[in-house]
Amino acid sequence: KLEADLLMKSATRLQAVKDGWPGTQSDLRGALTYNRRLWTIFATSATADENPLPDTIKQNIANLGLFIFKQTMTLESEPAPEMLTSLISINREVAAGLRAE
Repeated sequence: KLEADLLMKSATRLQAVKDGWPGTQSDLRGALTYNRRLWTIFATSATADENPLPDTIKQNIANLGLFIFKQTMTLESEPAPEMLTSLISINREVAAGLRAE
């Protein structure tokens, strides 16, 4: 699935920043921006009224999106490689779930 591939691409970018820290700190903003844009599209389409997903799944995706947006804002103001772990994990887990469908 396209969504799973895009989530994994973003997770890979974030992981590369984390693994190469502090030398990759200049790549942080680009990786976070890509991830935020991806989640904006993902959360917006998943939670749309016309989306046939059950309401509980829509709510879970919305909650994940909110967490990701908050974590991204924190990382932009206080960069710390260990804070990337949750974003990477969420992307990988959601991608795995999408592939399992």
